[in-house]
Amino acid sequence: MANLVGAIDQGTSSTRFMVFDSDANVVAVAQEELRQIFPQPGWVEHDPVEIWDSTARVIRQALEKASLEASDLAGVGITNQRETTVVWDRSTGEPIANAIVWQDTRTADLCAGLAGSEGIDRFRARTGLPLATYFAGPKIRWLLDEHKLGDRAQRGELAFGTIDSWLAWKLTGLHVTDVTNASRTLLMDLVTTGWDSDLCMEIGVPTHMLPDIVPSVGEVGTCQGPLEGVPLASILGDQHAALFGQACFTPGEAKNTYGTGNFMLMNTGTDPVHSASGLISTVGYQIRGEPTVYALEGSIAVTGSLIHWLRDNLGIITSASEVEALASSVDDNGDVYFVPAFSGLFAPHWRPDARGVIVGLTRFANKAHIARAALESAAYQSADVLDAMTEDSGVALTEVRVDGGMTANAALMQFQADLLGVDVVRPTITETTALGAAFGAGLATGVWSELDEVRSLWSEDFRWSPQIPPAEAHRLHERWRQAVARSLDWV
Repeated sequence: MANLVGAIDQGTSSTRFMVFDSDANVVAVAQEELRQIFPQPGWVEHDPVEIWDSTARVIRQALEKASLEASDLAGVGITNQRETTVVWDRSTGEPIANAIVWQDTRTADLCAGLAGSEGIDRFRARTGLPLATYFAGPKIRWLLDEHKLGDRAQRGELAFGTIDSWLAWKLTGLHVTDVTNASRTLLMDLVTTGWDSDLCMEIGVPTHMLPDIVPSVGEVGTCQGPLEGVPLASILGDQHAALFGQACFTPGEAKNTYGTGNFMLMNTGTDPVHSASGLISTVGYQIRGEPTVYALEGSIAVTGSLIHWLRDNLGIITSASEVEALASSVDDNGDVYFVPAFSGLFAPHWRPDARGVIVGLTRFANKAHIARAALESAAYQSADVLDAMTEDSGVALTEVRVDGGMTANAALMQFQADLLGVDVVRPTITETTALGAAFGAGLATGVWSELDEVRSLWSEDFRWSPQIPPAEAHRLHERWRQAVARSLDWV
């Protein structure tokens, strides 16, 4: 029996395909950067056709590099940028417009109208989510309104999907999504894990457009094209895949992913925990035939993408890898703080009126201080989320498992441990998003037999422990909160 599994990792900034063996070693990888489209301020789009084309290419490239055939894979999993919204024509398979990316804020007025006098928590009891531009439901409604497609949607001529659904359609011809991605739409009941017809009616999304909801781990169908004959055996939104890849299978275990944005998730077990502190209640994962596992999540819109902004918009670095040396060339941030509220502030604030600010500038400040403040903003935002998570869960974390590209930055990870006051632990395999999708596919197809076997494959690479006094960490965090207050009420 084949003991290799593949993972399609379609993220905000790139598309990647990875192959893992039964010891969770990387056998092959291919990756392409994804073009970002910014039609106007606050709008962020992707071309769905480009996403599919890049996916097909990286699959072929990775298999070719390792001299593999698709038939060598026991199964494949999909992990994806979650709330990014695609609507396509069922008969032609063509998108009706560019995908609206999760960071996009064009639905702010629509969300405000839906919130009405009840406020952004109008649907939180049913969905676990605030009414925010982040989520997919209002994006669907905007596309239908903008392109006058309501009647076609009602007749069942159009299909909606997040990127997992779009890729599953292209690979298998099936219109499906998994329970983690469905939980990010504002259209799914968090307890029943089914589409809620009342929510659909209130937000203005015809149920005929919606994909079937399937478990995160379990065979869905058989692939065609570049993965001809391979079972599609897992689908997980990227942050849920990272939770799975970090082997956070026990309530109270948490991970923090440093990607385009930052996302901290804590496993809360088989009952959803509703947040009173600005976090999201979401599905963690579901294995076919087993109870749904839930999570608390703190979503941060801009962390890694801020480093790209320093490179592409300001030009103070020529490659993202230069930022650590530049930031480390000064002893501290020079009292400069950078709040990157380019798409408003997500958890725990949920303030779409916020915009980015750099505060504390004097003639002493230079580009190194700005670079350091940009890096530190990822740690400060994560500290805000951890405080909220501790308050909601009542669990005082002793460590946070971290993954994603920015974890290669040792200075940032040490500062993160200093601010959080707990150990920050990086695993041997830091690309845990793809690994989580692979774990799911391997569990579904018999490469691994149970979660304990998967847990045994996780190993620690490096651990950072706090090195500054708690009083100093508190002082720095309070200074950050002052900067956040100055970012509000701009729009």
